[in-house]
Amino acid sequence: MIAAIPFPDLSSELFSIEIFGMTFALRWYALAYIAGILIGWRIAVTAVKRAQLWPGNHPPATPTQIEDLLTWIILGVILGGRFGYVFFYNAPYYLAHPLEIPMIWQGGMAFHGGLLGVVIATWIWCLRNRAPILSTADLLALATPPGLLLGRLANFVNAELWGRPTDLPWGVIFPGAAAQNCGQAVGELCARHPSQLYEAGLEGLLLGLLLLVLAWRGALKRPGVIAATFFIGYACARIFVEFFRQPDAQFTSDTDAVGYALQFGGAGVTQGQLLSLAMIVAGLVFILRSRRT
Repeated sequence: MIAAIPFPDLSSELFSIEIFGMTFALRWYALAYIAGILIGWRIAVTAVKRAQLWPGNHPPATPTQIEDLLTWIILGVILGGRFGYVFFYNAPYYLAHPLEIPMIWQGGMAFHGGLLGVVIATWIWCLRNRAPILSTADLLALATPPGLLLGRLANFVNAELWGRPTDLPWGVIFPGAAAQNCGQAVGELCARHPSQLYEAGLEGLLLGLLLLVLAWRGALKRPGVIAATFFIGYACARIFVEFFRQPDAQFTSDTDAVGYALQFGGAGVTQGQLLSLAMIVAGLVFILRSRRT
């Protein structure tokens, strides 16, 4: 027997109903997206209602404008997240099966792609509304961590994106043939790092609390500081967790090693870590812009 935690008896669906022979289900992942967006929206509205937090006591948007911005953000998350997954993580497959690219109900969203989509959507919205880009970026960074927290918890409930094998006592015995295929002896169970929970705690809870404390202690007065903290904080958390996270299936074979990792002295740098390094660079750019402002 190994010291590990059995995976709880959880379903990926909250409930399902059948209408005219078609089954409709509400899944935890969808609920996480919805709840994350709503919580982020309320944080943003609360922040802009406190004019004293912003430079010159002038928030970058009104509560009404945030509702319009929310529409752009949702489009950026969905389109960017999907295309990011397609091109960053599984391009050969989708180039061979292009009709499957829009099938987001089959799974496959990438945070870094969603972030890029949000950046583009926000930039366009700011140009259309003549809103200050740095302060708007701060506002969105402040509102993002709840969605990350709930999204990673949904990953855990779905028993997906689990970590590497471990013999630590908090390892989780995830269900499924893939999760249980880690080279153990016949008849033994495989425990893995609950890397989804690591990310939920670091990227969602810890980073979110840090941003809120900084914002309410005056950091929003310096445009770009909150956004830079988010970029660098998320990147550092993701780089750390990648050491415990199992590589995506399409990057696990030797023939795909170049696509998965660059080898430096025997240490693998994962795709997620490489993309996170780009986020650190973006954070440093925000810091430089903030200092100039």
